[in-house]
Amino acid sequence: MEQEKRAWWKEAVIYQIYPRSFADSNGDGIGDLNGITEHLPYLKELGIDVIWLCPVYSSPNDDNGYDISDYRNIMEDFGTMEDFDRMLAAAHGLGIRIVMDLVVNHSSDEHPWFVESRSSRDNPYRDYYIWRDPRPDGSAPNNWASSFSGSAWQFDEKTGQYYLHLFSRKQPDLNWENDKVREKVFDLMTWWCDKGIDGFRMDVISLISKVQTFPDGISYDGLYGDSAPYTVSGPRVHEFLREMNRKVLSRYDLLTVGEAAGVTIQEAMKYANQDQTELGMVFHFEHMGPISGADIPLGKWTTVKPALKDLRPILNKWQTELEGRAWNSLYLDNHDQPRCVSRFGNDSPRWRVKSAKMLATCLHMMKGTPYIYQGEELGMVNCTWTLDECRDIEEINAYQQYVTDHHMVDGAYMLACFNELGRDNARTPMQWDDGPNAGFTVGQPWIKVNPSYKEINAKAALADPDSVFYYYQKLIKLRHENPVIVYGVFEPLMEDSETVYAYKRKLNDKILVVACNWSDRDQPCNLFDRADGIEIISNYDLHRMGILQPYEARVVLITLDT
Repeated sequence: MEQEKRAWWKEAVIYQIYPRSFADSNGDGIGDLNGITEHLPYLKELGIDVIWLCPVYSSPNDDNGYDISDYRNIMEDFGTMEDFDRMLAAAHGLGIRIVMDLVVNHSSDEHPWFVESRSSRDNPYRDYYIWRDPRPDGSAPNNWASSFSGSAWQFDEKTGQYYLHLFSRKQPDLNWENDKVREKVFDLMTWWCDKGIDGFRMDVISLISKVQTFPDGISYDGLYGDSAPYTVSGPRVHEFLREMNRKVLSRYDLLTVGEAAGVTIQEAMKYANQDQTELGMVFHFEHMGPISGADIPLGKWTTVKPALKDLRPILNKWQTELEGRAWNSLYLDNHDQPRCVSRFGNDSPRWRVKSAKMLATCLHMMKGTPYIYQGEELGMVNCTWTLDECRDIEEINAYQQYVTDHHMVDGAYMLACFNELGRDNARTPMQWDDGPNAGFTVGQPWIKVNPSYKEINAKAALADPDSVFYYYQKLIKLRHENPVIVYGVFEPLMEDSETVYAYKRKLNDKILVVACNWSDRDQPCNLFDRADGIEIISNYDLHRMGILQPYEARVVLITLDT
């Protein structure tokens, strides 16, 4: 353990809250800060250490708060700064820390900086954003695609130039090449740190440095070019983050995690290096991306489910290659991903609980800091969607681009993709009980409630000693009590199996043996045939020699003779 630098955030378990969908305290159908405050005792009972709060800043809400118009104010839908301060104090009173979502690759086009920037070419704020002249034919400066479909460039009639938006046209990218932009960002971060928050999750932070020649990208869908080679972990990204660390992060005791789509292992070692000169850890998405060998012409959109044989080498690589070099973040669920039980497990009534517990075991026994997304601890599942029920800009724009405008697929297929992968699956209201609107609101919910709430809800889970909730509670308690779960070295096992994910963790005289059956059939596994060790958790009461039963997970702790 001495080899690994200890830190509170390495030993913590983090719970992500999507405020709009967590709990509505005033009946307007939208979750809010007071709703979070009311449910803090529930999170205390679960045992989590940290809340990661998705954006609650002022926003016109084009991308559900990830388009910020005022970084030092609270969105009216969510309440007031006084409500925030009360929530922060209540959380701290329960020993729960609060991590804010920092969105500074882009702002809202309604932010005062951008209002000024687009007002004229010679405005002092013009260079706060990325403006470029049209090509000779009047078209966009390059062929880059927006992550939310269409071009990444928007023409501004008044000033005759295009501005860059890697996401929605209402999310113009900030120009991090401008020293003044960076100082403004560091000032607002300092302001929140002085208020007493405990860290930052940094939205798409790997995109803040762009190759300044802005070349065309390769087109994979025949419509627009891929910007990733010129925007992901760009030429100055580590310089910018080291500056951020010097001027802000190093002055406080913070948890910092960077969302870094497209990040490589080598880059992750820089972002989350052991010397802590940049960030504490990063989110990678390699295990969430398109499945190898699948024909996916529509970017991320597919109905193909991931296979363990594709996932294991990715997850194992991030475990073994970061060892002693950088810290890992562990997740299968978040606000941008479908429900993990539906995606990786089995959400049928027969296997939902078993597979939810299996996935949790597999993840929480790995090395890194685990993240639980709201409702994951209940085993919440995906929905089925019609187009008029969708609320996510990514889904709505994808349907427009691939179905309506370019006829690349039919509507039924696109909706099937949404049912499998759509972000709205994660954004249905938290299922508190089996009453109206799942106990989320007494009003009209901003997005539909998943019909599964009658069976899957917190009230039922808290009344059932064998629920997914209490299993997560036990996993969290085990992590707090056993340093081998936090700091033990990871060693893969049974790598040839297409259905069993197994590994060891080693620390001093402790060895942890973990095996998880990712299938709905018995699978051979002889890791536990000897009587060594003590079983510390399993989702089955009875075991069979040499066999893992459907979705069975077992963890045995062995203490070596010294």
